[in-house]
Order: sequence, then C-alpha cells, then structure tokens
Amino acid sequence: MKKFLAAICVALLITGCGGGSVEKTVELHVSAAASLTNAMNELAELYAKDNPNVKIIFNFGSSGALQQAIENGGETDLFFSAAQKQMNALDEKGELAEGTRRDLLRNEVVLIVPNDSDKNISDFNDVATDKVEKIALGEPKGVPVGQYSEEIFTALNILDTVKAKAVYGSDVRQVLAWTESGEVDCGVVYATDAAISNKVKVICAAPEDSHKPVIYPVAAIKSSKNLDDAKKFLDFTGSDAAKKVFAKYGFASID
Repeated sequence: MKKFLAAICVALLITGCGGGSVEKTVELHVSAAASLTNAMNELAELYAKDNPNVKIIFNFGSSGALQQAIENGGETDLFFSAAQKQMNALDEKGELAEGTRRDLLRNEVVLIVPNDSDKNISDFNDVATDKVEKIALGEPKGVPVGQYSEEIFTALNILDTVKAKAVYGSDVRQVLAWTESGEVDCGVVYATDAAISNKVKVICAAPEDSHKPVIYPVAAIKSSKNLDDAKKFLDFTGSDAAKKVFAKYGFASID
C-alpha cells in the first residue's frame, strides 16, 4: 500500500497538481559569432521573460571555428554566422534545417586605434607606412573580419606589406582586446565591436566597395533535438523587439 501511494505521489509531481502538466525545460544550444556576444546575451534575457522554460546556452567564437564544431557533431540548434562563407559550407553539407536560413543583420568594418595613440593614422592606407609597426587582424581562414580585412587591403594593393605587420586573433574580440591594450598600433574590427569599447577610437570605415557586404546569415541546424523551439527563437530574432536590441549595439536589421 505504501509503495502504491508513493507511486501516486511521484505521478502527481510529474504531471502537476490538479492534472496540469509541468512544462519541460528546453536547452537551446546557440553558436554565434563573437561580435554578437552582447546583443545575443541581452536577447536571451528578453526571450526568457515570455519563455521561462527555455534555457539558451551560447557558444561564442569565430564563425569558422563554430562551423567546424557543427560539422564535427557538436550539439548545436542554431547558428548565427558573421559571413556567408561558413553558412554556405554547412548548407552544402546538408547541415541546415530546410527553410530556416535567412540573412539577419548588416555590419561595417572599421579601422581602430587605442585612445592614447599618437601615430597620426588617418586611413587604411596608412597601415602600409612607417606609422604602423603592428596591426591586429582576425585570422583570415576562419574569422570573417579577417577575411574582410584581406579583401580591403587587397583592394588597396597593400596586402603583402600589411601581412608582414599583422598579428592574428582567434576572433574579433581578441583583435579588439589587443588594440585596447596598446599591444598593437591599430586593428580592424566591426563597427559594433568598436562601439562597445571606451578604450579605442574609430579612424574610419573601410573604403566603399573594398570588401563583400558584411551580412550575418542565420539558420537552424537539421540535427537539432529541439527544432520547433529553435525555429521559435529564430523567429524572435527577427521581431521588432529583437531589432531594437540589435540596433542598440549598432547592427542594421535586414527585413
């Protein structure tokens, strides 16, 4: 009899008192470009107000590293990339959930220097002069801002000179940190990264048409164990409320 009553108690705990169900907690694993860190953390807090049963677990890093992790079977429900290249690679390998890919945001590439810089750097061409001994760049194979940087310096015909002065970061936030600390004379980051720092100043934006447009594509991953919830959060990132958060950090939404 005691065992029978205990079983009933357990059943009531599982289903909830009065026959109502207890909502299961869902963990969404979201891989996002490092430049999205601040905006995505704020979005997660906003989303949790209406979806308390959803716990969002972020993995921030370079888009290339995140792409490789997904290809190697890392648990991921959603991918927010800082460039089309990495999303295209996943798409070609059949990793994306059908019909979920879309372009979400735009950004800009800028040249920054430490606040106390006395190098008189005025534009991207100055990187090839004696004004600059070291420049921080994203590693071009896997870090989109590094890819855009190489496109810019190629367009200006100074890539080889710049390479000789470059130190390469594992993601855009490392480039920002090196520039903030004065370990380098300048760095190339997104406008949104420069905007969150009070230790650097923006010299200029990249010359027009010197690189591919900085577009952030997003998609759900086909192997997601919580695809419906992933799609729901993906829809939320395109909502008016989410657009306000992205705009706060300098991103332009793509309608």
